[in-house]
Amino acid sequence: MSTPHATHRTPGTDTTDPRSAAHWAVHPLPAELLAQLRERDDTGAATRRITDTDGGNPLRCCFGRSTPGETLAFASYAPLRRWARETGADPAAYDESGPVFLHAHDCGGDPGTPHGRFPDAMRGERRTLRAYSGEGRILGGLLLDRSRPDGAPTIEEGLDQLYADPRVATVHVRAVEFGCFLVETRRTDP
Repeated sequence: MSTPHATHRTPGTDTTDPRSAAHWAVHPLPAELLAQLRERDDTGAATRRITDTDGGNPLRCCFGRSTPGETLAFASYAPLRRWARETGADPAAYDESGPVFLHAHDCGGDPGTPHGRFPDAMRGERRTLRAYSGEGRILGGLLLDRSRPDGAPTIEEGLDQLYADPRVATVHVRAVEFGCFLVETRRTDP
């Protein structure tokens, strides 16, 4: 499978425009799930508490970044498994978990991410996007490497590209180096 590093924007699909024709939206973690993950992670282990000495870790609870000295919850999260429970899909061997950082205590969660917009604090030089069908099967993905001299699509452009395939139901965004799960997006049109 190839990993495109450039894409062309179709007129009228500029996701920075609030009138965007984006077919996706960010799916924040619900408060009850965040409360569960602060106690026990998706492997069944007790969630670890860590002191963030440097700051800058991506916080999955509120789409912010940690600050130096802050106490964080560090947990394993299985987004495809949880999505499959909601939808009746069967991810089979594609089920996986990844590390997430959360505020150790309720922070109020995501302040609201507009349709077709990606949370700025979850951006980075290198991201991987993985597209899944409604049945829970992987359909492909993209490696976004903004450090390359030839550039790469923005995250919004990559998401638009993947959601152009009508079979794509959800796309997960992860950090390349550590595999941290960052954002789940879901199709907004039928």
